[in-house]
Amino acid sequence: MLKLKLQPAQKQQLDAGFAAAFGGAPERYFSAPGRTEIGGNHTDHQRGRVLAGAVNLDTVAAVRCNGTDTIRILSKGYPMSVVDLQILTPVEAEINTTPALIRGVAARFAELGCKVEGFDAYVESTVLAGSGLSSSAAFEVLVGTIINSLFFDGKVSQPEIAMIGQYAENVFFGKPCGLMDQMASAVGGMVTIDFADKNAPDIQPVDFDFAACGHALCIIDSGADHADLTDEYAAVTLDFKALCAHFGKEVLTEVPEEAFYAALAALRKKCGDRAVMRGIHEYEENKRVTRQVAALRSGDFDGFLTLVKESGYSSYMYLQNVIPAGYVQHQDMAVALGLCEHYLQGRGAYRVHGGGFAGTVQAFVPFDLLDSFRAGIDRALGEGACHVLSIRPQGGVEMEVQ
Repeated sequence: MLKLKLQPAQKQQLDAGFAAAFGGAPERYFSAPGRTEIGGNHTDHQRGRVLAGAVNLDTVAAVRCNGTDTIRILSKGYPMSVVDLQILTPVEAEINTTPALIRGVAARFAELGCKVEGFDAYVESTVLAGSGLSSSAAFEVLVGTIINSLFFDGKVSQPEIAMIGQYAENVFFGKPCGLMDQMASAVGGMVTIDFADKNAPDIQPVDFDFAACGHALCIIDSGADHADLTDEYAAVTLDFKALCAHFGKEVLTEVPEEAFYAALAALRKKCGDRAVMRGIHEYEENKRVTRQVAALRSGDFDGFLTLVKESGYSSYMYLQNVIPAGYVQHQDMAVALGLCEHYLQGRGAYRVHGGGFAGTVQAFVPFDLLDSFRAGIDRALGEGACHVLSIRPQGGVEMEVQ
């Protein structure tokens, strides 16, 4: 596993935060990155294909065992999360809260035979909540990495830590998310993942340097918050479930494309046109990921950019995860996409990023346009709205002290 060094200034900051919260000094330090989805928009929960990468924004923790049956985690800027390990079943009052994620991760480790014990952790993050870079997945992977290292001798693999995070989010937190976010954060680097086998996803590294092709990877914060849009995200999954129910299948990747189109008239009546259009997106997006990976591996960067644009159009037109239902006055994501169209001048590529509806847009920006692009975005959406990122090789790891 690739090492990640804890810089002295960061250690000093974490130590001060830990001392203020718990007294004394931490013993160990951990990090989990945010992720960027590059291809495969809303395909993971249908056991499809994705292309994703860990990014150089992370969630870090200073940690010390506390000798009790209680996990205490203080994330900077948030209330203390306290979880009693005597209760490792979902707590209704914790739905959609941080303690639910912690309890869910601990519960799954306990099911695997790990004797989870109490610890204190002070957490800071550059993966801003609601940024579309998966702050929740980074947090889940962080907690899983801590428990795996402290109490299970690292027996659980990084892909398994990702699946534990998804379990916590699905069963304890109450959000029917897919697995891409957790997998990209846990594994690190840029990877393509085929989720056809839900118990053993096929994970393949994709070694590519966007900078070598004269482009910066940018994430644009639309200024919208997706915290109150759980129903919109759930509706995507429900539409897919309605399509699958017609065929008696669990996910759409189990339904042959030709069978889907043969049944289109019946599906429109039974499931509605939005569900049908989302199905069209699913089939095309899965094929697109395969072509994106092939383009990168063959050095066809222009072909890759064309596929990124196609993915964005498909998400907007068919998946419909840009403007929440009924929103007229606030269409933040659509405005951000329009700004990218304007400032890229027909070059590079852009698309809705991650879950959509709110959060961020992804853009591949030619270096010679980067300054004007960034200035234009920041002027319209607020200073710092455009973030220039890079792919981080490490996934969830314990950090080495300098």
